[in-house]
Amino acid sequence: MHLEHDPAMRDAPRGAPDPTAELRKGDAMAHRRMVADQLAERFAGDWVEIPAGSSAEREAATVEALAAGHAFIWSAQPPRDLDGGRRGTIDLLVRTSHGYVPVLVVRHKVTDPGAGARTSPLADLAVIGGKQDAKRKVRPQPRDQLRLAHIRRLLQAGGHADERHALAGVIGLEGDVVVWHDLEAPTWPGGRTALAEYDARFADRVAVADAAATGGDPLAEPTRIVECRSCPWWPVCEATLLEARDVSLVVRGEDAALLRAAGVPTVDALARVDPLDKDVPPLVGMPLVDAVGLARAWLADLTLVRRTERIGVPRADVEVDVDMESFGDAGAYLWGVLLSGVDIGEPQGYRAFVSWDPLPTVDEARSFAEFWQWLTAVRKAAADRGLTFRAYCYNELAENRWLLASVKRFAGRPGIPAKREVLDFIESDQWFDLFGSVREHFLCSHGKGLKTIAPVAGFKWRDDEASGENSMRWYRDAVGLDGGEPDHAQRKRLLEYNEDDVRATAALRVWMTSPAVTEIPYVGDI
Repeated sequence: MHLEHDPAMRDAPRGAPDPTAELRKGDAMAHRRMVADQLAERFAGDWVEIPAGSSAEREAATVEALAAGHAFIWSAQPPRDLDGGRRGTIDLLVRTSHGYVPVLVVRHKVTDPGAGARTSPLADLAVIGGKQDAKRKVRPQPRDQLRLAHIRRLLQAGGHADERHALAGVIGLEGDVVVWHDLEAPTWPGGRTALAEYDARFADRVAVADAAATGGDPLAEPTRIVECRSCPWWPVCEATLLEARDVSLVVRGEDAALLRAAGVPTVDALARVDPLDKDVPPLVGMPLVDAVGLARAWLADLTLVRRTERIGVPRADVEVDVDMESFGDAGAYLWGVLLSGVDIGEPQGYRAFVSWDPLPTVDEARSFAEFWQWLTAVRKAAADRGLTFRAYCYNELAENRWLLASVKRFAGRPGIPAKREVLDFIESDQWFDLFGSVREHFLCSHGKGLKTIAPVAGFKWRDDEASGENSMRWYRDAVGLDGGEPDHAQRKRLLEYNEDDVRATAALRVWMTSPAVTEIPYVGDI
C-alpha cells in the first residue's frame, strides 16, 4: 500500500507476475464465466451484464442498471465513494425490495461437511439469507468477507444498499448454492464483526497511503512474510531489508515482530543472542536456538548447517523415488518414478505414467491406475523376495493430496484402488518424506525447497529454468491448452524435469546417508 502510493516509487523495477498466481486468476475467471452463463440463462428476463470497457464506462453502465432496477447485475462497478476513497467491482448485485446485496463468485471451497451454514440454491438466488443447511457449515474465508464488506460500504455510500440487514453471499467452487454471511454478526476473533474488521483495516490502509502520497513519515516498513515470494514489490523490499540486515530475512511474520520488540532488529543481533536468554521471548515459528543458528548460518553464507550431529534417513533394499506433476486444481497429469536398489526383475531407472490429454480428463484415471498398479507390483516383488521396500518423495502434501483425490474422483474405474488401500500405504513406513528429514536434521538459511537443498548434495537440474512455476507454462504449451497445436518439445522438457526431480531426491538421500554429509558445519560449531 505504501509503495503503490509513494511518488518516488513510480518507476521502481518490479518483479514479474507470479505464474502460479496468474494461472489461478485464469482459472477463477473461467469459473466465474461458467457461473455467470448458468445464472444468465436461468434469470434471462431479469439479468444484465456490465460490458467490458474503461473504469468510467463500466461505472456509468452500472449506475444506469441500478437506476433501471435490474434484479441481477453481473460484473458490476458501483459508483465510487469520493468522500470515503472507495472504488471496486463485484461479481453480482442482487436486488431486494429495499436495495441491493453483493454476491461474490470464487474458485475455492466456502463450506465444509457439517451443519449451520445459511444457503440458497442458485435457483433461489433472490431468497436473501437462505435457510440453515443441514449438510454444510461455513468454511472461514476472511478475505471473502472483507471483499464483501468493501462493496457493502460502497453501496451504502451511493444509497444502493439494503439497510435492513448486512447480508452478503458467496458462490464457491462447487457452484451449486449461495452461502450467506451476516457481516454484522460477531463471528471474528474477540467478537468483532466483519464490517468492524474491514473498517479498521481500511482506515489503516488509507492512512498508510496518505502518508506515502504526501511525503509524511511512513506508516509501513518492509518486513518479509510468506506473501513476499509472489509480490511484485519484493525486489524493492528485498534491497531495503538486505541493506538493513533485517531480522525478517531469517525469521518471518510474528517472530520478526517479537524479536524487534525485544531489541533484536537485525540478523547480526540475532546471531549474538544467547538462546537461554530469558529477556528474549519464545518464538512462534521455531525454537529460539534454531533462529540463532539460522542467523549465524546466514551471516556465514551457508545454505545448510546441521542441527543434529548425526544424520539418519531410513533406507531399503528396493527404493522408489516418486514425483507428481499437477496443473493447478485441474488434476495430476504425470507420476514419475525412479526404481533403484536390488534387482527384482523390473527394469531400473526412470519411468513416467502420463496423460497428455488436456486436464481435466478421464484419461488421468488411466495414467494414475497404471502408476498405482506398477507401484503395487514392485512392492509385492520385493516382499516375495524377502526384501525391504521404501518409496520416497519430497514434501508429501502434494503427492498425498493427489493420491487421495484420484481414488475419490475415479472410484470404480479400471485399476483405481480403494481409498483404504492408498491410506494404508501413506500411513505405512514404506512411504517416506525426505522433506521431514531435511527439516529435522538441518537449518536452511535460504529455504527448504528441493531446488535449494539438492544442489548442496551435488545434484544439478539439466534445465536452468526448472521450477514448479515454469512447469505450468510448459504444460499449457505441451497440451495446446490455449488453442495451439500440442508442443512435443515441451512434453519432452516436462518429462526431463520430472525425471530430474526424482533423481534429485535419490541423490539427496544417498548424500544424507554418506560420510560427505558431515562436511556440512554443525550449528554448535559456528
